[in-house]
Amino acid sequence: MAEHKYKFDVKMTCSGCSGAVNRVLSKADGVSSYDVKLETQEVFVTGTIPYDELLEKIKKTGKEVRSGEVLV
Repeated sequence: MAEHKYKFDVKMTCSGCSGAVNRVLSKADGVSSYDVKLETQEVFVTGTIPYDELLEKIKKTGKEVRSGEVLV
C-alpha cells in the first residue's frame, strides 16, 4: 500500500492539546511519521492509514479539526 502525506488544521491551544494528538498518532496503525506543530496548529502525518480513519482518530482527542487535506 502506498504512503500518503496528510495535513490537518487542528485547534490546539496548549501542550496538553498537542500531547493528546501525539499520543493518538503514536498508537495508530499505518502511521510511519508525524509532526504536531502547536505554534501553527498544524498536524502533518505520513503513512498508509486511510484519510477517514486518521481524521476519526484525531477527532477522538476532542480537538476541533478545522480542515484536512491529502498532500501526496
